[in-house]
Amino acid sequence: MDPLIRPCATDDDFAAAIAVTKDYVRWLGMDLAFQGLDAEFAAFPVMYGPPEGVFLLAWEGPEPAGGVGLRRLEPGVCEMKRLFVYDRFQGRGLGRGLCVGLIERARALGYGRMRLDTIARMEPALALYATLGFVKIAPYRFNPDPGAVYLELRL
Repeated sequence: MDPLIRPCATDDDFAAAIAVTKDYVRWLGMDLAFQGLDAEFAAFPVMYGPPEGVFLLAWEGPEPAGGVGLRRLEPGVCEMKRLFVYDRFQGRGLGRGLCVGLIERARALGYGRMRLDTIARMEPALALYATLGFVKIAPYRFNPDPGAVYLELRL
């Protein structure tokens, strides 16, 4: 069965998105307290829901395979957050599918630019972002990791 990528629309969808995001944080193995994760989880459907955001989940049958979120940063600028595909679902193009779907949603929401931050050791993600047209920019937010990389895509 091919995975289905769709936006969160129900409380159950957002609960699944939070679970995927928590798994991502554990997988990452970094302390992300500087990003205010507790507040993010408490406001997840607002932050990653209409009218200014979206969280896409990739589904393999009834099981979430991965996800990615979009939230407003400032007028005309959104941020891609928390791209993650579980190891067992990698190699199927889900990361690219999630990113392309998110970029399409960002354009439909009227954003002109999409930003993200990641870390240098995320080489496959950095390669993916480059193929999608993201370019390096100056830091736009605090990240204590000395390997932080900041990227932007003009939509």
